[in-house]
Amino acid sequence: MGRFDGKVALITGGARGQGRSHAVNFAREGADVIVLDICRQIPSVEHSMATLDDLAETVKLVEEHDRRIVAIETDVRDHDAVQAAVAQGSRELGRLDFVIANAGIMATTGEPSQHLEAWDASIATMLSGVYYTLRASVPALMATGPGGSIVITSSTSGLRGVAYSVDMLSPGQMGYGAAKHGVVGLMRNFAMALGPHGIRVNCIHPMGVRTPMVVNDFFGNVAASAPPGWMANVQQVGLIEPQDVSDSVLWLCSDQARHITGSSLPVDSGQLVL
Repeated sequence: MGRFDGKVALITGGARGQGRSHAVNFAREGADVIVLDICRQIPSVEHSMATLDDLAETVKLVEEHDRRIVAIETDVRDHDAVQAAVAQGSRELGRLDFVIANAGIMATTGEPSQHLEAWDASIATMLSGVYYTLRASVPALMATGPGGSIVITSSTSGLRGVAYSVDMLSPGQMGYGAAKHGVVGLMRNFAMALGPHGIRVNCIHPMGVRTPMVVNDFFGNVAASAPPGWMANVQQVGLIEPQDVSDSVLWLCSDQARHITGSSLPVDSGQLVL
């Protein structure tokens, strides 16, 4: 038996990377999943974004665990599209227990990051998109209740500054940091309002994770030009794995964390204590 038999989890940005890892881990633990992903490129982003083929691979991996999956091509920047996708997924799978607001971009590199469109895309995806996801999901969570868990993917950049030079005060970099800080405010307010309904809301704050968003030449150039210790951590490790983040997400959704809400959980090898 799995920890989440009979449950349903919604994951945004689930076509690959951390989102795919979350979807597969929930399926392994017995949950059916709803996966949303834009599956196309945003012009402000230099790194390659997920595709429909990536989404199909997530579907395959979930189904290998004999679980149901509703995978919908959805841009979280589009309020109405998010509302429709959440309604469709919860209707087809019959309930909603967990929401993982994970969709993210890194419009922080190269010439595109210098344009205001990079700010707009970052805020729209990682702040407005999180709000749209939560707003669409709360009625389904409450209908399933009592109980439920929401986990928002922030970043260590949501708890500290990372701009090591004036050049890094670009629209893309600042949009990323502002969005990742902003979701902490969303988390605290949703936790306060939903606590009486048994719905817990928390943020996770990963350090660099070994996904295509980070493992690419564009981010590599930024890291190479950074001052020594820019991404240092007390455990002296490099990038962590998507599984490391999934383990924390699943724990926050489990009964073992039943009294944890309104919290920020770093998954950072001690990066934030330096």
